[in-house]
Amino acid sequence: MTRIRIRVHEIKGTCPVFKKNDQMVFDGPELVKDETDAYCVWASASFLPYLLAVRYGIPADEIGLSKETDSYFVQCLDPGPPLTSGGTVIFEMIRENEGD
Repeated sequence: MTRIRIRVHEIKGTCPVFKKNDQMVFDGPELVKDETDAYCVWASASFLPYLLAVRYGIPADEIGLSKETDSYFVQCLDPGPPLTSGGTVIFEMIRENEGD
């Protein structure tokens, strides 16, 4: 099974859920709770549409999520300051093959 690690790459403004370098890990459809620092249902709307593309190894540069091929970047839906009092989080999604 291919695992996907999603790491908080950057936070612009203030996020009430995540801090820099927090991680979420998915093993197939399952959230690996003991390897996950935090989870936000609202932020998941930004990465959920891409989980299958990452799982199947579609290169990130081909789907416009990076200039690289191995790291996929998505952004939380909260626009942050000055529009909201929250913040937006940039997530890096990394595909991990079984045995990595």
